[in-house]
Amino acid sequence: MKEGKKNIGLTILLIFGLVTILFPLYMTVVIAFKQPSEMTNSIQGILSLPAHWSLDNFKEAMRVTDFWRSLGNSLFITLATIGLSIVVHSLIGYVLGRSKAKNKYYNGIYLYLVSGMFVPFAILMMPLVKQTAHMGLANEIGVILCYTVFFMPMNTMLYSGYLSNLPLALEEAACVDGASTWKTYWKIIFPNMRPMHATVAILTALGTWNDVMTPLVIMSGDKNTLPLAQLNFQTQFGTNYNLAFASYLLALLPIVIFYIICQKQIIAGVANGAVK
Repeated sequence: MKEGKKNIGLTILLIFGLVTILFPLYMTVVIAFKQPSEMTNSIQGILSLPAHWSLDNFKEAMRVTDFWRSLGNSLFITLATIGLSIVVHSLIGYVLGRSKAKNKYYNGIYLYLVSGMFVPFAILMMPLVKQTAHMGLANEIGVILCYTVFFMPMNTMLYSGYLSNLPLALEEAACVDGASTWKTYWKIIFPNMRPMHATVAILTALGTWNDVMTPLVIMSGDKNTLPLAQLNFQTQFGTNYNLAFASYLLALLPIVIFYIICQKQIIAGVANGAVK
């Protein structure tokens, strides 16, 4: 009887979670395919299906946002950030993960880096704008470097925790065979952290792809990322929701495809990367 009540409670919770996710997605799809004339102030008018399914909103959204150029900028920034994060943060996580238990100095560095997760971006925004402009980095490169630093605390913690699942015997065997520390890392440790690489990649990609503030305050000129391009639909007098929601769906597709491809590795990385 007790187990049955528990199952009913879990079922209700899962249904509530499903509705919470599907309802905004349904609204986005329906509004994206509607014409402005079909939008009314009533709830029924907003929730009803489009009278005619048309891709006109998507075509116009792609024109207004200069979609392919914005997509290229977003892809460049996201992929470069992922690559730098995996290489740099895995190295830092390896050094600190293997050393913090033996040396208080490394443990202090680890705690210092992880504490960066609690620093809000609003505090860093103005100094970053001035510094990147002074260094000539008010462009995509500056944004990539900033993202690499922003995600360092979280990714270092993930890599350091995942290393606790890799036995030291692997490195000791490589050392006996005459491999250097550098070679041991790239030939043995780095490939064995593949599940965590996927986890770090998707978390970094999500944060980078959806971010508006960092490219908005740092990048100068007419270069847009996809999130920045969405601002074109918001004017002083209102928002064109039909075009905006069509653009949101276009911006959502690449990151959803990326997640579907990496989901097995992500689940394995989360399961095995818990900090002991």
